This record gives sequence, C-alpha cells and structure tokens, in this order.
Amino acid sequence: MPSLHFKGKSFVQNHHLVVPFHELTPVKAKGTSKTASLHDNLIVEGDNLKALKALLPTYHSKVKCIYIDPPYNTGNEGWAYNDAVNSPMMQDWLGKTVDREDLTRHDKWCCMMLPRLKLLREFLTDDGAIFVSIDDNEIHRLRCLMDEVFGEENFVATIIWQKKYSTKADSKFLSESHEFICVFARDIEKLALNGLARTEKQKEGYKNPDADARGDWTSGDLLRMEARDYAIFEIAGPTGKKFLPPKGTSWRFNKDKIEELRADKRIWFGEDGTSRPRLKRFLSEVREMIPAQTLWSFGEVGHSDSAKKELAALFADADEVFATPKPVALLQRIVALATEEDSVVLDAFAGSATTAHAVLAQNQMDGGGRRFVLIESAEYADTLSAERVRRVARGVTASKDEAVKAGLGGTFSYFKLGRPMQMSAILDGSTLPDFESLARYVFFTATGMEFDAKKLNRKTGFIGTSRHHDVFLLYTEDADKLKQLALTLDGARALPSISGKPKLVFAPTKYLDESFLDRLRITFCQLPFQIYKALDA
Repeated sequence: MPSLHFKGKSFVQNHHLVVPFHELTPVKAKGTSKTASLHDNLIVEGDNLKALKALLPTYHSKVKCIYIDPPYNTGNEGWAYNDAVNSPMMQDWLGKTVDREDLTRHDKWCCMMLPRLKLLREFLTDDGAIFVSIDDNEIHRLRCLMDEVFGEENFVATIIWQKKYSTKADSKFLSESHEFICVFARDIEKLALNGLARTEKQKEGYKNPDADARGDWTSGDLLRMEARDYAIFEIAGPTGKKFLPPKGTSWRFNKDKIEELRADKRIWFGEDGTSRPRLKRFLSEVREMIPAQTLWSFGEVGHSDSAKKELAALFADADEVFATPKPVALLQRIVALATEEDSVVLDAFAGSATTAHAVLAQNQMDGGGRRFVLIESAEYADTLSAERVRRVARGVTASKDEAVKAGLGGTFSYFKLGRPMQMSAILDGSTLPDFESLARYVFFTATGMEFDAKKLNRKTGFIGTSRHHDVFLLYTEDADKLKQLALTLDGARALPSISGKPKLVFAPTKYLDESFLDRLRITFCQLPFQIYKALDA
C-alpha cells in the first residue's frame, strides 16, 4: 500500500508509545455529578495526546463512535505544534504558530495527527467508527494517514457537508460551500451503521391513485440498463398497447416473474393504462429506516451560521468565545448513525462541546443512556466546553430549541490532566501517584484490559482479574514506607484467592526466591521495570 512521507514521520511513528501515562485529577467543583468518576460523562482538561494516553486504561476498546474536528491547517488558525518528541528538529518546532508562511505546516500537521490517530484507534470497539471533519487543505493527507493507521480496507465513506447556503461573492475562483467528514471503521466486517428514519417529505412520494387495499405506493423503473435476451419481450398493457424495452436495455425480470407481478397488481401502466409499465413499491413494505447518503445538506443537518446562532444563544460573546462551531444537528446525525443507546462517544478536539450537546439531545430524543468523553485544552475546557454542557443541561431561556430551553438534563465529571507517572521516580519518592492512578496504569499496561476501579481493594492490594491472573499491587504514597515495602512470605501467603487463578503481584521488591513464588502460584513484577511486560498477551 502506498504511504505518505513527510518531514518528522520517523520521529512520530511510535511517539504514542512513549507518551507517559498521566494521573487524572478530579475537579469536583467544575463538574456537575455528585461523585466524580471516570465512568461518568467526562470532560478532561489538558493536552489531548497525553489525555488520550491517560484514558486508555479505562476506555480501551470501549468507544463506539469517535468524532474529531482537528485544525484544518488553513494557515489562519493560530495552532502550534507542541508534542515533546525527542528530536532536535521537532524541538525547534515547539510553540511556534503554524501560519501560511510556514513551509513545513503540512509536515507539522501530519506529525500532530499521526500519533493521535494511532491512539484513537485503540479506543474503538470492534464494531466502532471514527468520523473526522476536515476541508480541502488536508483531506488528501488525512485519507493517506487514516489508510495507514486504520487500513484502507476499513474506509467507509467521505461525507460532504454543505456548510453554507449562499454564494461568497468575493471568491477568487469558486465559492466554497462544503466540508468533508472522513469515516473509517475499526473493522469494516463488523461495522453496522444505523439507518435514518424516512422523513415526511420522503413519504409524500407515496400515493394510492388506484385505491389499492395495500395502501400508499410509489413506482420504480422496470428496466435494467443492459440487454439480456431472456428479459427482452413485449408486455401488453390493459388497453392492448404493447411495450418493448428500449434498445440496449431489458426488463428487470423474466416473463414468468412479470406475469406473477401483474397477477398481484404490482405493475402500473399509468392512470390511463397507456404508460410504460413500472413496478409498484408499497410504503408498508419498505424499510422505515433507510441508509444515510454521503451528501448532507444544510437543510438536514444545519450550517455554519446556524451553529454560530446556537452558540450565541448560550454565550453572549459567542464570536469571541469560539469562531468555528459545528451545528448540533450535524453531530446528532453522526451519533444517531453510529451508536446504540448505551454507547460511549469520544471527542478529543472538543472545542465548543457540540458533541456533548448532541449526545444529550439524542438521549433525550430516544431515552438512551449514551455517555460522552471530551478532551479540550485549558484555554477552553472549563469556560467553553464544560460551561456549554452545564447550560444546555439545566436549560437556556434564550434558546429557540424548546428542548434546550427546558434543559437536556445529564451530569458530567471534570478531570484535569495531572502529573506524569514516571516509573523511575516512584522508588526515590520524588513523584508519587495516588494508589488508584497507579493501579489503573499497572493493570492496563500488564494485561491490556480495562481497569474497573469498583473491584479495587486497597487493603489487600487487589486491583483486578485478568484473563490468566488475579492482579495485586503493593504500594503506598508514603515515600519512606514505600522504600521499605516488599513482598514477604507472610504477605504472599495472606494474598486472597479471588478467582482461583495464579496471582500477578507488583511491588517495589520481594524477599522470596522463585521456588516459594512457584509454590504459591505467584508471578512477581518489580516496580517500575517489569510493568511493561504484557503477561496476558
């Protein structure tokens, strides 16, 4: 498969693997839930690459739908490359605004996107999908990156969203009126998108001019656009007029099938019986849900101006708060297509939190219990992303949307990206994570499985059961005690048998030889060095 080459690719190819896990610190005052939880609706403040890595132990393979709206790299957005990649060239890029004069702006954009796409793929369920908004500046490079990360065989479609309803008179060549949404599956063999309900306008095409007892119907062409000898014959209408398929075509069915359809009154020759025969399709027999098309008009899913008006109803200074929001209807359509009622939806470039708004709106519409996970930088996370969710949840009197005016309901937990968990700092006590954060990191890194904090028992050190082990962590945040902490014979014998499986024990050190460990069915992993060994792989 052809691949995209760009400056810096060799340095970022595996950068997502070396990004350290960070603690996730709850900020209860900024959330609306009574108890902060990573299994709640979630808003995480911080760099999205680091935040994605921090969330991986909790949401690995658990997200049904990902939507992201990354920088379009137009040269006017003021974004900067800030990933701490270990390379002098990459270090020289840090913090510098990417504008149109930057000859490496496309390289920087690709370097920013590649590790994020690789991490995002790890969040998707086997039947999940990712939707990425983009425009002409980077659509071709995005497709190449996603082909590489997700596999070109998992490409689903490129959706065209009509974002403008009027012509821009000062356009130099053509007036741009659309953007793209690039869709890939985690595994296209397992993907099953929902259909869209037929609209009243679509149903208007069904009538019943012949008072058929089966109800309203519409007619479809009986012709096939190729000539097949067995399907070229005369059909006589009720007035005796005879019809042959035009040259180069044939009927869709053979003679016996046509006669069967006529006997069932499914062939229509027009009200006067002289029109070319057509096939009747009854509304009662067609699917209520139909596949979405790849062209989404502003009349269906909103446009840029409607998105700004939605935001203006929530924030008086909306233009200054955020310049490029997406309409709720656009995101709600994605949620409706790609999720079930209990799905998790992830947005790693949350911005004005339209994704969260859409999830809450869809839940209210169909009674679902979907959850959102948003990631946004410190600049917008609290004052824009979280604040929008707070307002639409409790109700906004200025909104023209009756549901938003009354309040969409729902709560969320707010977390802030904390300190990196540098394993080398644990034993010297310079930076000690809390027990749950380290347990989450250790369990996921060793097993590749989701960590469930509800199963944690700090008293015994039990942190979860994997495919092959009951997993334990011997650890304390007290630096002096940590330096003395070890797996002893008494301690090993006291470890409870949770599932009857062998035990996997993480601790700073041990005072037991291998023969005792084997006898007690214990595999020992020393902090920090052996955490990275995936024993259950």
